[in-house]
Amino acid sequence: MMLDRRALLLGLLSCPICASLARAAEGPHWSFEGADGPAHWGDLDPGFKACAVGSEQSPIDLKGAIKADFGRAALDWKPQAYAVVNNGHTIQANAKPGSFARVGGETYALQQFHFHAPSEHAIDGVRTAMEVHFVHSRAGGQLAVIGAFMKAGAANAAFATVMKAAPRHVGEQTLERPIDPHQLIPAKSAIYRYEGSLTTPPCAEVVDWNVFERPVEVAASAITAFRAIYPMNARPLQPLNRRFVLIGR
Repeated sequence: MMLDRRALLLGLLSCPICASLARAAEGPHWSFEGADGPAHWGDLDPGFKACAVGSEQSPIDLKGAIKADFGRAALDWKPQAYAVVNNGHTIQANAKPGSFARVGGETYALQQFHFHAPSEHAIDGVRTAMEVHFVHSRAGGQLAVIGAFMKAGAANAAFATVMKAAPRHVGEQTLERPIDPHQLIPAKSAIYRYEGSLTTPPCAEVVDWNVFERPVEVAASAITAFRAIYPMNARPLQPLNRRFVLIGR
């Protein structure tokens, strides 16, 4: 899961962890492979230490989940003409104020959503073609991320529109018309919940993860378009350690 400086400007004053993430976005270069890839993130900057020594890191294999009745996240996302950004690590859609998620009795404001290929999370060791992360924040620094697996299938108007506008190089393009982000999550699905971290530096362990079990379908051509820009931008799976994964409907 990624957060960049532009996506967080509106929340910096009320979200201390967001301010630190914005500074991290301007810090050392990191990538998904080679000398500055995931195995070395913790060595690139003191602020990235959690990437190497954290005990509640993400993503994980969502296996062995325990059935629980924790209630569904209530999503109040407004259709918008999002600003679509290529930030050097992913394609991201920055949200205007006014969209929210209520998770675990707390209300979080939608900051942005972005994509990974292949999916970062897995189910019983199996990853799908892509994954979308909807990043929300609340005062105090806690984050809630709604994730959905993506697979090739029927065309998805929202994703197609984002990819049509997506800059091929670092830059920004505002959509010509609003899209409904609800199109990027499955209509009906169980959901996994666990406590984890950002999946990119600084790997802060401040995330309430909520990942839909069922994938959403998008056109194979749209996946190809994304992977032409970012062939691989997923962190390796992390140990579960002493955490529990819950699943509820």
